[in-house]
Amino acid sequence: QVQLVESGGGLVQPGGSLRLSCAASESIFSFYAMGWYRQAPGKQRELVATITSGGIANYADSMKERFSISRDNAKNTVYLQMNSLKPEDTAVYYCRARRNSGDFWGQGTQVTVSS
Repeated sequence: QVQLVESGGGLVQPGGSLRLSCAASESIFSFYAMGWYRQAPGKQRELVATITSGGIANYADSMKERFSISRDNAKNTVYLQMNSLKPEDTAVYYCRARRNSGDFWGQGTQVTVSS
């Protein structure tokens, strides 16, 4: 079973930055896409950003100016750099990995943006 472990969340002031990490238990080359999603209290889970095995990134329109997704194949890790954070970015952030044989999610990491 694939394991995805997110880290890097926490409490940050508005305007601050965080970098989230998603470490996979096996080679991320096996996934045709990996990504970050988030879910705020009382809201549906939404796309933040995805990245393909070829390194092509895609972002939700509201986040592409402030967030950046990247991957380190040698470390089997995907990152989400978040800058200029706003209170409305407060949510649990989840990592997702997809391949033909399955769709896998991490447990999530809490990001709270508050002064």
